[in-house]
Amino acid sequence: MNRIKTDILIIGAGSGGLSVAAGAVQMGADVVLLEGHKMGGDCLNYGCVPSKALIASGKAAYAQRHAEQYGVANARGTADYAAAKDHVADVIAQIEPVDSQERFEGLGVKVIREFGHFISSNEVQAGDTVITARRIVIATGSSPLVPPISGLENVPYETNETLFDLREPPEHLLIIGGGPIGMEMAQAHVRLGSKVTVIEGAKALGKDDPELAAVVLNSLRDEGVVIEEDAKAAEIRGKPGAIEVVTNDGRQIKGTHLLMAVGRKTNTEKLNLDAAGIKTTKTGVKVDASLRTANRKVYAIGDAAGGLQFTHVAGYHAGVIIRSMLFALPSKAKTAHIPWATYTDPELAQVGMTEAEAKKAHGSNLEVVRFHYDHNDRAIAERKTKGFIKVMVAKGRPVGASIVGYQAGELINLWALALANGMKMSQIAAMVAPYPTIGEINKRAAGAYFSPRLFDSPMVKRIVGLVQRLVP
Repeated sequence: MNRIKTDILIIGAGSGGLSVAAGAVQMGADVVLLEGHKMGGDCLNYGCVPSKALIASGKAAYAQRHAEQYGVANARGTADYAAAKDHVADVIAQIEPVDSQERFEGLGVKVIREFGHFISSNEVQAGDTVITARRIVIATGSSPLVPPISGLENVPYETNETLFDLREPPEHLLIIGGGPIGMEMAQAHVRLGSKVTVIEGAKALGKDDPELAAVVLNSLRDEGVVIEEDAKAAEIRGKPGAIEVVTNDGRQIKGTHLLMAVGRKTNTEKLNLDAAGIKTTKTGVKVDASLRTANRKVYAIGDAAGGLQFTHVAGYHAGVIIRSMLFALPSKAKTAHIPWATYTDPELAQVGMTEAEAKKAHGSNLEVVRFHYDHNDRAIAERKTKGFIKVMVAKGRPVGASIVGYQAGELINLWALALANGMKMSQIAAMVAPYPTIGEINKRAAGAYFSPRLFDSPMVKRIVGLVQRLVP
């Protein structure tokens, strides 16, 4: 048995673990990194990267079929599904070196390609190696949740870990789960030529503002996606190429392929957490505001910490714990400034409180300001006028922003900056945006907050009148 001592041991080479490893080793810490599967984790290999690449293929096909509005003849826009998957693989391959074992070993990290499990409070065994560490980081991420639906074990199905290996296009893809993953893959596949039916037990995109979600869902329906809501899957039956989902209210929905997209579960089962005195919750490893577990030597970050499951959250968590581990400084993770986006067309983005949450928190102190894409000149020029922004403002500061429309995932960045730094609406309004850009939508939303204060104020009008009469 080999034995290693190190300052920091990281279990998992996904986005969070890699961020900790790169930051810590470059600031002088001795770092060991364990990965029993693929470097880059879910995001690079099965999640964010391949899904956005496939969405890009669908977008290109859709654009060809809808070019007439720009004075260009519509084309067939016929997709080659296998070639689209080649595009996905090529995108992964281009990004892969950044997350590779070779790169991290070049930085000075000792990389061990084995799964690890605790054998004591500060020891982890990985293969034939035992690592003793001053600080340990659990960054094991999550995997697709497959619920116990009757008959599912007898029917072939895909998850995000297998979908991108398909080479033949599904004739009729059934998707159980109407969250962001389900809706993104629904639109991508319908644009690539498949029939698609989404089966959602409650409301599709139910975690987002329903007013904005409706814009996305109506767009998907217009493109041919069938969305069955309040349709909890009770039984699944059939065989390859002929699958049927029976819902709890008796609906029978038939298709050729099945994708399970009902959520994620944290990867903790191999860790032997009890040996280290680490506790868990229903959603992941139990941590405090500093992302420390019940064992003070051990941190958990990203999906493993059981909170918001986004790649950028894992990266943010990495920064929080590096401050604590390397510099012994107090550092706590917060969520109020964390944005997220769903990359449908139109996109859907959120940061801070939704309108409903803000009304509950701020009551009569809340103002909600809006601006619509169809009043933005660049959106008109691009024929991208579907959507709007609404910003929740309390005492002159934004407390949340919701955007649905073209480039919503880009526009939300400004409001994430504002919430992270406690900025005022006056600071947003003071920004000068180049004309014509989609980004002017943010500026105009801030302007919508001040317009009634300037243009509908009797006091302002009296002051202006006095100045015009009295000042030579």
